[in-house]
Amino acid sequence: PRQLTDTAFRLLRSSPRDRFSFLLTRPVLTSNTPSLFLGGETMFRTVLTSLLAVLVLCGSAFAAEKTLIAAANPTWPPMEFLDENKNIIGYDRDIIAAIAEEIGMKSEFRNIAWDGIFASLESGQANVIASCVTITDKRKKAYVFSDPYYEVHQAVVVAKDSAIKKPEDLKGKKVGVQIGTTAIEALRKMNVDIDLRTYDEVGLVFEDMRNGRLDVVVCDDPVARYYASRKEGYKDLMKVAFLTEDVEYIGFVFSKDNAELAAQVNKGLKAIRENGKEKAIRNKWLGE
Repeated sequence: PRQLTDTAFRLLRSSPRDRFSFLLTRPVLTSNTPSLFLGGETMFRTVLTSLLAVLVLCGSAFAAEKTLIAAANPTWPPMEFLDENKNIIGYDRDIIAAIAEEIGMKSEFRNIAWDGIFASLESGQANVIASCVTITDKRKKAYVFSDPYYEVHQAVVVAKDSAIKKPEDLKGKKVGVQIGTTAIEALRKMNVDIDLRTYDEVGLVFEDMRNGRLDVVVCDDPVARYYASRKEGYKDLMKVAFLTEDVEYIGFVFSKDNAELAAQVNKGLKAIRENGKEKAIRNKWLGE
């Protein structure tokens, strides 16, 4: 009945608390109550309760879209990592927060392991991935990317006293990378016979090199520079030997059915570039 439909849409525009208050306090049977429900107030209230339950869920989904829920694998400093209180911090975190502010949204980050980070979009754990993801043709077939927000090269990190200076020098060396990253493709292009070893986290790769179990680490250059020049316990032991020539572009990732959110993020990204917020964040985390 139209009366019930009109009531439902008024409630959809209200807060969840107001919806339940309406249900609990408002008399539902009047002289204008549709004849379908004259068999008893209980039946009418049952139908309205069911409808309200649907509306509450819809309202919750709508509210969720007002928040950028970002999945990140916080093992990639200074792009994303954990502080002493286990909070996610870093360049990506601040960029997402600034974008969200520009487009009138809130932001929150969720700690997701790299091997499950793309699945987090399908499962609903997140509506964006902000974890220094390289834009590749293969990934673009499955996901929507934002405009690039940073560009990187793959960096080859070695011990301070190492003589490695070029790809050919890697022959026969024990080389560590984080699994599932574009460092593997970069090494393949070098076409050098190496002893490749993969790890779940880049921090474990650097730890093994510090302890003498690896000769080389390959990863994104901001991460390489962080360990080789800023991180205590590592910076005096390592150096960046060289960078790959290929440029990789980093973007935020969305599911294929969320292109509208990607467009909003692009709008926010453009805004923070124009108002200087992006530059300030780069200086804070990357020294650029």
